[in-house]
Amino acid sequence: MIDKERVLKFFSTCSHPLSFKETISQMGLDRKEARHLRKILQGLVKSGELIMTRQGRYGTPEEMSLVKGYFEAHRDGYGFVIPEDPGQRDIFVPSRATLGAMEGDRVIVRIENPKKRDGRILRILERAQTRLVGTLEITKGVSFLRPKRRDIPFDIYIAPKDRKNAGNGDMVVAEILTYPTDKRPPSGKVIKILKKPEIPAEEVESIIDEFNLPRKFPADVTKEARSLSAEIPDDMPGRRKDLQKLPTVTIDGERAKDFDDAISIKLRKFGYTLYVHIADVGYYVPWDSVIDREAKKRGTSVYLPDRVVPMLPKKLSEDICSLKPKVPRFAFTVEMDFSRDGVRINQRFYPSIIRSDERMTYTQVKEILVDEDRKLRKRYDYLLKEFELMEELCGVMRERRLKRGSLDFDLPEPEVLLDIRGNPEAIVVAERNFAHMIIEEFMIAANEAVAENLSAKGVPSIYRIHEPPDQSKMDDILKVVKAVTNIRKKHLSVKDLPYILEKVRGRPEEDVVNYIVLRSLKQARYSIQNVGHFGLASECYTHFTSPIRRYSDLVVHRILREVLGRKKMKDERMKELEEALPSTAFHCSRRERIADDAERAVVAAMRAWFMKGKVGEELVARIVGVTPQGIKVRLKDFYVDGFLHVSYLTDDYYIYNERNLQLVGRRKKRRFSIGGEITVRVDKVDLDQREIIFGLPRT
Repeated sequence: MIDKERVLKFFSTCSHPLSFKETISQMGLDRKEARHLRKILQGLVKSGELIMTRQGRYGTPEEMSLVKGYFEAHRDGYGFVIPEDPGQRDIFVPSRATLGAMEGDRVIVRIENPKKRDGRILRILERAQTRLVGTLEITKGVSFLRPKRRDIPFDIYIAPKDRKNAGNGDMVVAEILTYPTDKRPPSGKVIKILKKPEIPAEEVESIIDEFNLPRKFPADVTKEARSLSAEIPDDMPGRRKDLQKLPTVTIDGERAKDFDDAISIKLRKFGYTLYVHIADVGYYVPWDSVIDREAKKRGTSVYLPDRVVPMLPKKLSEDICSLKPKVPRFAFTVEMDFSRDGVRINQRFYPSIIRSDERMTYTQVKEILVDEDRKLRKRYDYLLKEFELMEELCGVMRERRLKRGSLDFDLPEPEVLLDIRGNPEAIVVAERNFAHMIIEEFMIAANEAVAENLSAKGVPSIYRIHEPPDQSKMDDILKVVKAVTNIRKKHLSVKDLPYILEKVRGRPEEDVVNYIVLRSLKQARYSIQNVGHFGLASECYTHFTSPIRRYSDLVVHRILREVLGRKKMKDERMKELEEALPSTAFHCSRRERIADDAERAVVAAMRAWFMKGKVGEELVARIVGVTPQGIKVRLKDFYVDGFLHVSYLTDDYYIYNERNLQLVGRRKKRRFSIGGEITVRVDKVDLDQREIIFGLPRT
């Protein structure tokens, strides 16, 4: 019987698009096969693997200069298509050529200007948005929803019968009924009227609605989770490697509840043996189970200051699968041998039973190793040797990674500290110490070992890829580097980035340069094609170490389990994975972006609530960005960003110097440069837009 692979292979050899009848004729199909062909073609067109022209002819996207990807929207209407196939540059889509695509939509785009890399969206394969949060505006009886999200550049028409008693100015959740096209605006219906947030916790609730994050698990998922048990069957030790006597610890943040990785280490004549134990979620959550389908739908856990929106039910994430101390737990262990200078010389993978000795925190390990706290060293004296070996191995591994060209970012991350009522009492820089580096290095090593093993076996899998930035981005970085440092290079290539980051380390402009470089990089994503990870300078990388909170890791666990002890995976199974994994990788990437956007929105909202009571205060800030429109600043005492519009610089007329990235006063010659300090006044806090507007102090 004719199948999808045969059809795709046939069209890949065609010199031009074919009609349905021509396809039947050239493939030599009988009537029964022709009926089946029609169904196959419909499916391939829907998935974007084939294109049907307006004349009803079929062909491959590649032969028609068409590209599949996802759409990144901008508030001004234009956007970029990020190609699904690695190695291709992003495609700019002007607002007139978006076909009504919205943020995150999976699309097909035609490249119309190869040199400028401009394109036009021809088809929307999959919609990312089904609901939107916004303000209902009623003018002369006509209702529109103005979306809260800035990357939705158009209003949604709401028919009078679909208002659900919502009034003008109400914040509502609307379900999209029809999507925008070139000829008509989108329409929707109100399904929920939201209360205007009066406290920060209510603001978080509105953001959960805004990004359509799930609040509760369906009843059947909860029921299946409750039926699971953490007890170890009597015959299980014979089928798993028993590592319960191996000294083992988890190292996490103080507030962590889901412990999905633990580590052990031994000193050897050749160097070190490192054990990375990962919670064996796949044992409890098989393919296509009720819990698995819900976990895939969610894609990832979302971490907010006052809560976690988990990928798995708490029974699994915080109990059965969590590697809690003093209790036996099922794990998937990556055992790796390293030489004295940090070269991985061997690796083994197997299901195991472990028993974590201690639940350590990053702060405790740092105080033991760096501060040499006597009290803590005495308390954990039976693990001191292991901690010191971890410190040694981390040092040599990190040195090797940086030498191979890995980018060493040490960017500050905001941490929102809440009081007992859930109000932000401080926005600080999240602590990052040597203990964080230990876990980071060991997890990178485990992820690389798993990725290389699966790649060598030739089985389909999901890789974590990170492509190098385009040269245009490198030119943008060079402008900033020249403006804020004494580095004078005529050209900048991707190989120069580690050098640039090292040159600014410890200098006042370090944060600014790190931020500019990071912003210029492409976003890491999941793909079945391994093209390496640029940021880590890794030729082969995956995500394996967090199956409690990332669905991609759970998938990789299952694939690794399938190939253990086998010389070759069956052809039928290979075919199944090849068909299923591309859409899974795309879905995981999209859910990750939604989680990141939601987490950033909550931090921005918390910053606004925190600064609400500081209007009129004067504070010291550092300039982290200069544009023709004004100055972006970051406060010195709080990790809070804001904007000082050029119209607020009333002591002079300021001209933008593009070469030096400065605003320069025409008469007084006062200069505002990246990295400089400035005293600002909090002029306005816009809770609706989650923005903080600064001005200059009155003189």
